[in-house]
Amino acid sequence: MKSKDTHWRFVSFAQTHAGKVRPYNEDAYLDCTLEGVWLVADGMGGHKAGDVASKMLVDTVQQHVKALPQASLGIDNLRKALEEANSRIFEYSQRYLEGETIGSTVVLLFVRDGLYHCLWVGDSRMYLLRQQQLVQKTRDHSQVMDMVEQGLICAEEAENHPMANVITRAVGVDANVVIDQISGELAWGDQFLLCTDGLTKELPDTHMLHCMQSSVVTDSGLALMHSALVKGASDNVTCILIRATSSGLDNHDGIGSDDTVPLFNYSRQ
Repeated sequence: MKSKDTHWRFVSFAQTHAGKVRPYNEDAYLDCTLEGVWLVADGMGGHKAGDVASKMLVDTVQQHVKALPQASLGIDNLRKALEEANSRIFEYSQRYLEGETIGSTVVLLFVRDGLYHCLWVGDSRMYLLRQQQLVQKTRDHSQVMDMVEQGLICAEEAENHPMANVITRAVGVDANVVIDQISGELAWGDQFLLCTDGLTKELPDTHMLHCMQSSVVTDSGLALMHSALVKGASDNVTCILIRATSSGLDNHDGIGSDDTVPLFNYSRQ
């Protein structure tokens, strides 16, 4: 482990794709590497309203990140940003869509002072790769996960269950939202994967782990996206990879020359 006084640096890869079946993309992402904030969102709703919901969510968080000095930004600010996004999406539905249910999942990562914090709603996930062990750190807010925890089905049945797409929580579907959080200490070499279910529906954890073995973050990210598309990509696919290193380790951080550090960028194809 590194202490909180370590000067951390982060390199990231972020990409979204409509997939091979859907005519449009309702996913969105935000990559604010300089501020240590990343998120992915998966919109839901008829008539492309999911597109609107995920974009409103990303825009709201982006506005909060830009409005604060970097040193003042904290996980509580980001939680408030998600709560504001919830209100904006809900009010938009009431005003313009006659109360039609729209919303978005979200998984957000924030790093500061040697710690990581994750906020999430829905079934978009965060994984942590540490010492060759890939662990899902979020718990899906979904009907099948409730069924697994109640002992009605086993975990292996969940991914292909007929109700696998039914989520029990999303940003914007109600006037208030419950946001879960997990936090922990950073370790040198930690690699975080944020992704929508369009990736995890196509790739088992073992395949994702294999894709993430490259010393170059961009190569790992492209391998994940390519693998999902080769598998058929029946849904929109979005992933962000973030690798944590500490300054002064330039020859050991695994950062390739083709890695980029985008700021305030989201894309919906």
